Amino acid sequence: MISVLFAAALQTPDWTIDWSRFEVRELERGMDRPLQIAPLPGGDVLWVELGGLLAAHELSSGRRIEVQRFDVYADQENGLLGIALAPDFEISRRLYLLRSPPDYSGQVLESYRLEGWSLDPGSREEVLRFEEQRRECCHHAGSMTFGPDGCLYVSTGDNTHPHGDSDGYAPIDERDEREPWNALRGSANTASLTGKILRIRPLAGGGYEIPAGNLFPADGSAARPEIYVMGCRNPWRISVDARSGFLYWGDVGPDAGGDGARGPMGYDELNQARAPGFFGWPMFIADNQPYADWDFERRESRGRFDPARPLNRSRLNGGVVELPPAQPAWIYYPYGDSERFAWVNGPGGRTACAGPIVRHDERLLSDAKLPRELDGCLLMYEWSRGRIHALRLDEDSRLVAEQRFLPELRVVRPVDLELSADGALYVLDYGTTWGTNADSRLLRVTYARGNRAPIARVSVEPAAGAAPLAVLLSARGSHDRDGDALSFEWRDARDGSVLGRGAELEQTFETAGSIPVELVVTDPAGLTATARTQVLVGNAPPVLAFAAPRTGFARVGQTLRWRVEIRDPEDELDERTAAAEEQSRRTQLSSRFRAGPISAGADDEHPGAALVRGSDCLNCHAVERRVVGPPLREVAARFSADAAAFDLALQRVRKGSSGVWGTTPMLPHEQLSEADVRRMLEWIRTLAREPLAAEMQQGRAGELELRAPNAEAGAWTLVADYTDGGAPGAQALGARAELVLRTPRIEAEHADQAGGPRWHDHASAGGGRYAGSIDDGHWLRYDGIELDGVRALRLCVSSAGGGGRIELRRGSSQGPLLASVPVEPNGSWEDWSVIGTSLATPAGAGDLYVVFRNAERPSGLLNLDWLEFDVP
Repeated sequence: MISVLFAAALQTPDWTIDWSRFEVRELERGMDRPLQIAPLPGGDVLWVELGGLLAAHELSSGRRIEVQRFDVYADQENGLLGIALAPDFEISRRLYLLRSPPDYSGQVLESYRLEGWSLDPGSREEVLRFEEQRRECCHHAGSMTFGPDGCLYVSTGDNTHPHGDSDGYAPIDERDEREPWNALRGSANTASLTGKILRIRPLAGGGYEIPAGNLFPADGSAARPEIYVMGCRNPWRISVDARSGFLYWGDVGPDAGGDGARGPMGYDELNQARAPGFFGWPMFIADNQPYADWDFERRESRGRFDPARPLNRSRLNGGVVELPPAQPAWIYYPYGDSERFAWVNGPGGRTACAGPIVRHDERLLSDAKLPRELDGCLLMYEWSRGRIHALRLDEDSRLVAEQRFLPELRVVRPVDLELSADGALYVLDYGTTWGTNADSRLLRVTYARGNRAPIARVSVEPAAGAAPLAVLLSARGSHDRDGDALSFEWRDARDGSVLGRGAELEQTFETAGSIPVELVVTDPAGLTATARTQVLVGNAPPVLAFAAPRTGFARVGQTLRWRVEIRDPEDELDERTAAAEEQSRRTQLSSRFRAGPISAGADDEHPGAALVRGSDCLNCHAVERRVVGPPLREVAARFSADAAAFDLALQRVRKGSSGVWGTTPMLPHEQLSEADVRRMLEWIRTLAREPLAAEMQQGRAGELELRAPNAEAGAWTLVADYTDGGAPGAQALGARAELVLRTPRIEAEHADQAGGPRWHDHASAGGGRYAGSIDDGHWLRYDGIELDGVRALRLCVSSAGGGGRIELRRGSSQGPLLASVPVEPNGSWEDWSVIGTSLATPAGAGDLYVVFRNAERPSGLLNLDWLEFDVP
C-alpha cells in the first residue's frame, strides 16, 4: 500500500520556481474568526466567519460587503463552519453552508441562491442535518468541496472531548456519563455521521441522493450510505483532485507526547483516499499504530486493536461491530521531529490541512494563474506552524518531491486555501490567536509573466512639524524585480506639479497643511509604479510616556495609580483649568489582561476596541462606571439578555437616540460606517462574555483595579492614547504609549519563543498546559522581564525521565547566568513539585531565557509547568 502512495524515495525537487514572480495582494484585514472562503467567477470572494457572518470582497472596488448574518450556536467550536459553491454556480447562483443552529443540537447543511450581494430568503433548501452532543467540546470539522463528479464532500469531526482521563491518547471512555469522551460512538460507528467525510449529491429542491462508490450500500441496509471515509478525528480541511478524483484531508491528531501503555504518541495526518475506507480513529493512528482497548474504570489494557479486523464493541456503537480494515495515513508527524517526513518539522503545535491540487490549464487565458511548474502539486498547509508546502505528485498521484510554497510569505495561521476560476490562489489567514484577530487577512496570490512593473516605496523624514518644514523624501526600498535601472519623479499630488527628480529629494514646505506627495517610479519599458506619503506642515507630533507605574510585576486585585506625561509644542499645558481639562479629554487609557505571551498581546485586540478608543465614545461612557451614559458593561448585559437590542443599538448609534438609558440624548454618528459600528458593538458585547477583562478610562491620571478573569498568570497591557488639538491649517496628530505588567507567576506555555520544548495539555497543570518533550539544550524565552528587586523564584516541575538542571540566563541561551536549579526525577510526568532558588538579578528589563541541561541523558528530561518570582 505504501509503495502505491509514495515513490521509492522522496526526491530532491527537480523543478525550479521563480518565487519572485509571485505577487501577493492583501484584500481584507481584521475579520472576526474567518474559517473558509469561496472564490467567485471574476475574482470576487465570499467567506464565512465562525460567529455567523457570510461576507464578500468585491475585487474591482475593494469593498467589504456583509451578505448575511446567521443565528448560530457559537460555543464549543460551533458556528458557521463551511461554504461551497455549486458546480453550476454561474447559472444557478447556489451556494451551500454548514451551520450550527441555536435550536438544534447538531449541524445543518443548507443551500441558498445568491442574488447580487444578498441571499434570497425564499430560496433556502435544507440538504442534510445530523445530531451532535453539546454537553462538551469539540471537533466539528466542516470543510466542504465538490468533486469532479458533481458530488459534495462534507467533513465532520468526532464531536468528542479531547482531554480528561484519556491523557492525550484515544478517548474511548466507556464509563457512565462519559459519552462525550468516547469517540467510538461516532468516528468508528457506522450508524453515525460524526468523524466522517460524507459524499452526497444535492438535489434541486432540497435533500440529496447517494452516489455510487461510497463505503456502504446506497440503500442503507448495512450502514449510513452517506459515508465515504470514516475513522476521522477532526478532518478540518479537505480537497478533491479535479483530475484524479482522489480525496485529500488533514486530520488534526491528539496530544500524547510519547508512546505509552495506552498506545502511540499523537500524530497529525495528511491523508489520500483513492477509494472509500476506514482510516482508523480512535483505534489506530499514523501508519496503523494501534491504541489499547483501555479500561478507564480499572485503568488497564484489554489488548490492542487489530487493524486487519477492527472491532467496535462499545456500548455506544449503533452500527456494525466489525469495521473495514484500517487504512494507514499517507503522511503523519508528531509534535517532535519526524525522521520520515523531516520537511514538515518545525516549532509550534501541529494542524495539518489539505489545500487544492494545482492543475495547470494551457487553455486558460489568465495573467493571474499559477505557473506550469506547480502543475500536479498539492498545497498542504500547517495552521499551527504558519507554513504552506507544495507537494509534487507524479502521474499516479504518488508523492515525489516537496518545496516550501512562497518561502518569504508570512502567514500566521493559514486557515483555508482555494483556487479561483482564473487560476489565482486565495489564502485566508486566521491571525495570531484562537479568538478575534486584528491581523487576520485575506490574500490573493498571482503569478506575473514577462516584464514586471517596478515596486515603489516612499519615506519622509520628518513626516510632521512646525512651518516652515524641511524634509528629506526618499525612494529607498524601491526596486525593479527584473533588475532594470529606474527613474524617479516627485510630485505634489494636489495639482500634479513636479517637485524634483532623483532617488532622494530635499524639500521645504512653507504653508501649513497636509501635503500629499507622490513618487512615480518608471522602468525602461515605461511601466510605472506609484507610492504616496503625507507631509503634515504646521503641527509637531506630540510625545506621550508613562510617568507611573514602571514596567515590572503587579498582582491581581492591586489598585494601580497611573499617570502619563505629554509633551506637545502646540498644546503645552498651562495653568488654565480649561486647557488642562481639554488635554485630559483627549487622553484615553485602556487596559487588557491576557493569559498568554506578551509578544502576541498587541495583535489579538478586538478591532472594535480600537474603533471605540478612536471615537468620542469615552466622552460619555466608561467600561465600569457611569459618566454621562451607562457603563459599557451594562450595555453588554442588555445585549446578552435581549438579542434584538444589538440591532436596535446599531441604528441608534448612527442615527442618535434619547430616553433609552435616561434623559440625556445620544448624538448621531453618521460619519461611522455600519460595519465599524457593528465591530464596536461586538467588542462591547464581549464585555459580558469575558467579564473584567478590559477597562477604558479618560484622562491623564487615574486609578485602575487590576483584574484577571479566570487566570492566575498573564500580563496586563496598558495603552495610553493622546490626540492633540491640531494647529491652524494642520490636522490633529496622535501619540501612544504602552506598558506591560506581568503577574509574578508565568506559565511555561506563555513563552514568547520556544527553542525545542512542546506544549502538552493536562488537567493537573496550571492553565491546563505545560512545557514538555524537553531535551538537553532546549530553551524558552520570556520577553522584557523586569527583575529589579527580585531575589528569588520558584519553579513547578516534574520528571519521569532524566531530570537535569534549569538555568536562567539574561539576553540569550548563552547569556549571563542568573540561577541554576537541579531537578531530580520524581517518577511521574504529572505529579508536580515546587523547587526554589535565589536569583542574581541585573538592573533593568531584558529577555529571560530558561535553559534545560543534561548532557548525560540528553532527551526526555523533565516538564515545566510554571515559574514564579518573589516580587517585593
